[in-house]
Amino acid sequence: MPGYEQDACIPSRRSPWGYQPSLYLNGILLGIFGVSMIANLIQGVAFKTWSFMAAMVLGCIFEVVGYVGRILAHDDMEASDPFLIQICCLTLAPAFLAAGIYLCLSRIVVVFGADISRIPPKGYTYIFVACDFISLILQGAGGGIASVAANNNKSSQTGTNIMLAGLGFQVFTLTLFMGLCAEYAWRVYQRAKSGAQLDAVHAKLRASKRFRLFLVALSVSTICIFIRSIFRVVELAEGWRGALIANQTLFFILEGVMVAVSVLVLNVFHPGWCFSDGYHTGKKSSTNKAISSYDGSSEVELQPTGNNTHQPPLMASNYLSRSSWAT
Repeated sequence: MPGYEQDACIPSRRSPWGYQPSLYLNGILLGIFGVSMIANLIQGVAFKTWSFMAAMVLGCIFEVVGYVGRILAHDDMEASDPFLIQICCLTLAPAFLAAGIYLCLSRIVVVFGADISRIPPKGYTYIFVACDFISLILQGAGGGIASVAANNNKSSQTGTNIMLAGLGFQVFTLTLFMGLCAEYAWRVYQRAKSGAQLDAVHAKLRASKRFRLFLVALSVSTICIFIRSIFRVVELAEGWRGALIANQTLFFILEGVMVAVSVLVLNVFHPGWCFSDGYHTGKKSSTNKAISSYDGSSEVELQPTGNNTHQPPLMASNYLSRSSWAT
């Protein structure tokens, strides 16, 4: 096509882009993730939610670097480095954010009742963080292989397939996570419907508006990451010259906006703030003799007192404290 490579706003045949990356849109997303990263650092230190903070901050850092790559490509669409930076970083970032989401489920199980769950509370963390790590390794390895192949003018299909496997495994993990959350919610509903008591220690926390809003925020965050992951699987399955990868509007909505909403709702309804009404129970309960913290280091039996003899012995690991976010 005459003049095809002369218009600065149209990618040349040598360009890996199907459009000129927008300075405005990418700048907005860069700012959002930069603010979220700083907010997560401040909130993590303030509420001592160390593991959650690490996951969210790492995710935001990768998002920031990825959008820097897209901004750099605005004026040089034929350069391969900005394209590879944004592909690798924006592909990997949600894996860290998903890890932060997975960490919350074990705490939620403690609040409603660990005995209701088929899996011990910390088992959820081990299972899903391990799955997330596998997904991260596959995506990172695939991205690295594809990058090396592209720089050497060789086929990047092998690396692309590995990245696709990592993204597919991430979708599987998120689906399993949502399924287990729904199954646990159903078991909680059945317990409450039968008239049996939920975890008595954290009754005040369950009744708090902050905690209920956190559950909504976590659901929204999970769904957003899930939608984004499905989009990236379909996009990558089409190949580097497919229709989806050349559509900036879809990328902005299904990648940028979805991930931005995912991090922002958890900034606004941060678990450290939303769980704070229950932390005092980890220090002293009016119905129990012992003092405990949910750090997984011990299983100290807490004997009920008074008229609560119908309740089973409570364990130290069934209590929340700020130290529970250290693991």
